[in-house]
Amino acid sequence: MSNEQNKDRGFAIGKQNYILLMIGFIIIVIGFMLMAGGASEDPNKFSTEIFSFRRITLAPIIVLFGFIFEIFAIIISPKTLAKYIKF
Repeated sequence: MSNEQNKDRGFAIGKQNYILLMIGFIIIVIGFMLMAGGASEDPNKFSTEIFSFRRITLAPIIVLFGFIFEIFAIIISPKTLAKYIKF
């Protein structure tokens, strides 16, 4: 390839991909925030709050969705993404 062709290539992922990566990261952080908490005030007493629907089911599903979203944001071509999403 000539030098002119190398200059036109640019980055592997575009601005839209970086925005989607940030959205995915925020989704993952929200999932981990939902998992937090449930500690007992008294260390001698067991708290059943750690087994709530939010911590056991909802939060891991949100984190998994965030990681899948991140993979999608990395894999999708910037040209394909530009057709559907305008930032």
